[in-house]
Amino acid sequence: MRYLVLSDIHANLAAFQTVLQDAPPFDRIWCLGDVIGYGPEPSECVALLRQYEHDCVAGNHDWATLGRLDTEDFNPDARRALTWTRANLDAAGVAYLQKLPTALTFGDFTLVHGSPRQPVWEYTLYAGMAAANFDYLDTPYCFVGHTHVPVLFEQTTHNGVVSARVRRPVYDEPIALPGGRLIINPGSVGQPRDNDPRASYLLLDTDAQTLLFRRVEYPVEQTQQNMQDHGLPARLAARLSNGW
Repeated sequence: MRYLVLSDIHANLAAFQTVLQDAPPFDRIWCLGDVIGYGPEPSECVALLRQYEHDCVAGNHDWATLGRLDTEDFNPDARRALTWTRANLDAAGVAYLQKLPTALTFGDFTLVHGSPRQPVWEYTLYAGMAAANFDYLDTPYCFVGHTHVPVLFEQTTHNGVVSARVRRPVYDEPIALPGGRLIINPGSVGQPRDNDPRASYLLLDTDAQTLLFRRVEYPVEQTQQNMQDHGLPARLAARLSNGW
């Protein structure tokens, strides 16, 4: 099976459409949450995802839109965007988000938004955080999103002490899955934060046991114009140009 693994679409329809057009052939989508939030096309992104065979977990913006998280925990621009999203997400989108689980497991793979320890909210940012989360993982491999930064954390053990080695992805070159354990972040489709504005995603081939990270340019200006037209915060639109 070939899985298109993506995360943090964040209601950026132009980026999502571009990823789907750019991706090599795949059998199913694994989405790691935050389909909505920040961007101007929440209903459209949910509807597009639902056109494909897929599995999806809940992200913090998905939960906040449903009122399951306090928006006071978000920065002011994110709160404004969440308020707008609540008012503009259609009934079908709300119903879809309400059914999303916080974690899914398929064979050797776990899917969460944040971390194995706190699936919706915790950011798996550093090697130490990844190392601590391996204790909460029942599978060899875990896909996470939330940070908007593509990365692999590989479990290592020295003198009985568990740690994690950080591996930055090499794009368009298959990476063999190791015999050990990995926490894998495909980066963000709709709002990258690694100083690269291109949409980020990966392909998992379970037959070949490989990962393929990819980046693709999309019409950023189109999303920015739509955000401006809907009165979304200017800072959220501006950041898309530089990937921060």
